Amino acid sequence: MKLSDYAKGLGITYTTAYNWFKGGKIDGAFQTATGTIIVPDVKSDSMVRTKTVIYARVPSSEQRKSNLETQAQRLVDFCMANGWVVDSIIKEVGSGLNDERPQLIKILKDAKVRRVVVEHRDRITRFGFNYLLTMAEVQGYEIIVANKTLDNDKNDLMADFTAIITSFCARLYSQRRGKRKKEQIQAILDKEPT
Repeated sequence: MKLSDYAKGLGITYTTAYNWFKGGKIDGAFQTATGTIIVPDVKSDSMVRTKTVIYARVPSSEQRKSNLETQAQRLVDFCMANGWVVDSIIKEVGSGLNDERPQLIKILKDAKVRRVVVEHRDRITRFGFNYLLTMAEVQGYEIIVANKTLDNDKNDLMADFTAIITSFCARLYSQRRGKRKKEQIQAILDKEPT
C-alpha cells in the first residue's frame, strides 16, 4: 500500500509516516524509482498504539470548574470533527512550567497512546514543546494542537511568571542559607583547638 494509505490506516499524519519511513521504522517499506513509498500490507500486532487521549490543563484550581470542563469539551468536539474516537480525557491542574505533572507523565509513558490532543501548545508545556514533538515522533505517537494560535491568557502567564519567580527565590534563599551554615560551621571549627 502507499504511504498515505498506511498513514490513514494508523490515524497519523502523512508527515509523521514519512519521518518514520526516513528513520527506518517501517519494516519492509521501500521507495520506487518514481518516488512512491510502498509499505507492505501486513496487519501487525506490533502496532500497539491505538489510543487517542485528550489532555486538558489549567494553572490554578480557581479555573478548574469553568475553564477545565469547557476546554475538555472543545477538544472532544475537535476529535469528533476529525473522526477520532476519544479513549480517555485527562484533566490536570498545574503550572505549564511544572515538569512533575503526574497525569501528563502517565500519558507520555503509556505505550498504547497514538495521539495526544491538546488545545494550545502551552497546555502541555510552556517551554520545550518542540522537544516533546521530537520525542513523540521517535516513539511513534503524535501530539496534536487543536488551536495553533498563540494563547496569551493573562491569568496563565501571570501564574507561570509567579512560578518562575518562586522557583528562583527558593533557589536563591537556599543558597544563602547554605552559605550561612557553612560559615557557622567554619567558625565553630576555627574556635575548637586541634
